[in-house]
Amino acid sequence: MNILSALIAGLVFGIGLIVSGMTNPAKVQGFLDLAGNWDPSLAFVMGGAILVGLLAFRFAGKRERSLLGQAMRLPTATQIDRRLVLGGLAFGAGWGLGGFCPGPALASLATGSPKALIFTGAMLAGMLVFEILERRAAASRARTA
Repeated sequence: MNILSALIAGLVFGIGLIVSGMTNPAKVQGFLDLAGNWDPSLAFVMGGAILVGLLAFRFAGKRERSLLGQAMRLPTATQIDRRLVLGGLAFGAGWGLGGFCPGPALASLATGSPKALIFTGAMLAGMLVFEILERRAAASRARTA
């Protein structure tokens, strides 16, 4: 049942990304071009997503188990720290330069888009570099402790 619900949720998410235009890099870059020919339409997509997320988290926060019977594991972090800010800046830069964020890039792979393939490869490479640096930093901290 968990696999089926994940499949359905992924399909709804992917269809929503495509219908909203989030898989079109030109539309995304038009939204991010505040000083030029700004396209505000994706603000409504984001607003709708935030509203749905807000309602879902309020509903989920009152439950001990998910609708499928799994234990609820909601985020607990509330602090804005250097890593969050730097990560957000890197995410925003990648989004602006490539016109994709991770979900739409993966959805766009299904279309055979070369740009989505290049973006996804670069995104995975960035994640790999981060993981390598994190492991080195953890090992260095362990040696000095």
